[in-house]
Amino acid sequence: MQQIRASVAEEFEAVNQLIIEQLHSDVSMVENIGHYIVDAGGKRLRPLLSLLCGAALGKCSERHVTFAAIIEFIHTATLLHDDVVDISSLRRGRPTANAEFGNAPSVLVGDFLYTRAFQLMVQLDNMAILRHMADTTNTIAEGEVLQLARAGNPDTSEADYLEVITRKTAVLFAAACYGAAVLSGCSPAEQDSMAEFGLKLGIAFQMIDDVLDYEGNPEAMGKNVGDDLTEGKTTLPLIHVMQQGSDAERELVRQAIINKSSESLNEIVAAVNRCGGTTYTRQQAQHYHDAALAAIAHLPPSPAKEALLAVTALSIKRDH
Repeated sequence: MQQIRASVAEEFEAVNQLIIEQLHSDVSMVENIGHYIVDAGGKRLRPLLSLLCGAALGKCSERHVTFAAIIEFIHTATLLHDDVVDISSLRRGRPTANAEFGNAPSVLVGDFLYTRAFQLMVQLDNMAILRHMADTTNTIAEGEVLQLARAGNPDTSEADYLEVITRKTAVLFAAACYGAAVLSGCSPAEQDSMAEFGLKLGIAFQMIDDVLDYEGNPEAMGKNVGDDLTEGKTTLPLIHVMQQGSDAERELVRQAIINKSSESLNEIVAAVNRCGGTTYTRQQAQHYHDAALAAIAHLPPSPAKEALLAVTALSIKRDH
């Protein structure tokens, strides 16, 4: 990641500084929880995409830095809300904010981060971005509700799964790239191409996340293997077992999803492996990876474009 950031290292550091500045609040709990989750690190992948897209499209400006911080605030707000909804206890290798501070403060600070993002957006004074980000955050919220409504449903289809991860994850990747193109003064066609790149990259990224829930290293991931099963999420590796497994394997997965239980995790991991669930999911992720590359094939050669290609490759070749 350090090599990937090299072409926008100065701007990336400026984003981090802006995030720290914008976490300021007269209410100490807001700052404490905000810093707690932001300081936990993470890849900062979404804001990095905004900076790299800006650079690849000509120049990464101060406005791109502001927009990248906006993207990170929205992402961080979704994490705070996600962890409360999922009753998660571990993220990035340490207790979640809700485990550390409680559910109510986490939800409310998530709201603060959402609204701070929109305050920064107003400063950009760009109606196209404001409209797109309003639509994006609304879509993310719908995705969260959709995932919650389908939790514990073993009959979730592959199309249902794709709809959830597109709404919940991929649209923010798309927004990060679209906004960068708008700020770069690109044509509507170019804006659409960059949004398409982000969308396909986001889908591939989430699919690999779902693979890692069954074959990842808990220490590297900073979360517990099998968390998705405990939350009753019917992800693609499990959907593949429901389609291709034996009657016994399908019933095993069905009961685990219905009961939101990881008690039979070892047996389910074995079933996923026997049916090729993670292999199939990786193949699908590769398809979206290839589509993402096709969307930026027209960009002229540059260090930023090389970094975008490297990010895309990393999205499907990672262990956390």
